[in-house]
This record gives sequence, C-alpha cells and structure tokens, in this order.
Amino acid sequence: MLSPDQSEKALREFFGKRGVGQLTDLFKVLQTRSRMSVFRRLNILGYLSSFTHAGRYYTLAQVPQFDSWGLWFHRQVGFSRVGTLKATVVELVNSSSAGMTPKELRALLKLPVSNALYNTISELAHGAHIQPHRLIGRTVYLCAEPRLAGVQLARRELQRPATLAPPAAISTETVLLVLVEALQAAEVLLDAPVLAARLNARSIEVSAEQVEQIFAHYGLQPGKKTAAQASTPSQR
Repeated sequence: MLSPDQSEKALREFFGKRGVGQLTDLFKVLQTRSRMSVFRRLNILGYLSSFTHAGRYYTLAQVPQFDSWGLWFHRQVGFSRVGTLKATVVELVNSSSAGMTPKELRALLKLPVSNALYNTISELAHGAHIQPHRLIGRTVYLCAEPRLAGVQLARRELQRPATLAPPAAISTETVLLVLVEALQAAEVLLDAPVLAARLNARSIEVSAEQVEQIFAHYGLQPGKKTAAQASTPSQR
C-alpha cells in the first residue's frame, strides 16, 4: 500500500489522465487489495460514484465539469452533482420548470438500461419524493411540494405536444440551441426525438420534425460522431 502522500499523487495522476476508474483500477494504482484502504484514500481527496453502471465507477470531486443540470458524462459513465440516481431524479424534477416525463429524464440521464430509471421513478413516487400526474395521455412527474408542483403543472399544460403541432418557422435562436445541444450532448449525434426531448425538458420548445429539418439543412446525420468528439483523441 502506498503512503498517504504517494497515494494522493498517484490518484491525482490517474484521474487526471483517465477521468474515471473502477475499483480494480484503484487497487493497482494504490498497490493494495483492501477496499477499505482505497475508500479511505478517496475520502481524503473527495470523490463521487457514478449514477450509471450501478455506481461502479469513481472520480475525484474536482474532475467533473457539470452542465446546467448538474450532470457530467465521461463516455457513457454518468456522474451527478447530487450523487445517486435517486437524488438526481428528484433534483431534476424539482429544478425543472414544467416537471419531467420519463422520456425526458432518460434523454438527460443517458441510461443504457431503461428499467433502472423506471424502477427508480416508481420508488420515488411511491415514497412521495415526487408526484405523478397524468396529462394528455402521458405521465409527468412534479415536485412533491404542492405550490411548486402547481406552477410546474400550469406551465406543462401550456405546452402543446410537439407531435400534434405542425412544423413551424424555426427561429435563428432555436437553430443555434439545437446545433449547440447536438454537437455537445454526446459522442455521437443524437436522434431528433431524443434531442428534442432534451431541449423540451429545459423549456425550449422544438419538435422532432424541426430538429430533423435543421439536421438536413446542415448535413448532420444521427448516429455519427460529432465534430467535437471526432477531433478528440481516444483515451487509453
């Protein structure tokens, strides 16, 4: 086992290069097989566990550059400013202007297994941490606090479902928002419905058809690497 000073240096170097790691990686870095010793060293520096992949990935607290939702992704591994998946779902619902649908939550969280999210939502609703509301054939999850939930519901009711509205003229501001989200959201360009859901979750009204129009105009193809990711060297 490395000394405390050696451990700090080794961990900072490891996470500085790799970004995230699993317990097996940290055993090698610290030259130990003791879980307790690893977490003792991590606690000194401050660390976070991933809310994806059953919390099996770790990073130092100063590594993530969180987005406006308090989320950070390293490849497909997600971390949240508030920690666990449950805490993250509650935070996203509470901070949203018009509540969140499961589809919107899944788009933001990029969970590879949808069951993990739906089970979490069900447990939170059952425990009254968030409250479900049926609206136009779908469930919207609102803040547990009645006054804020009422405000969220009123805003949600004012939003016309994008799938029922005909494509409208697209403003320059909306085009820019779509392009920024498309090029920064993931390693590969998201499908139009997913990208529209991410923006709608932030109260930016745009339909999947409008996103497809923008993609077509700029020659963007869902499923392909974004320019930012294509120019980033792969990590070893």
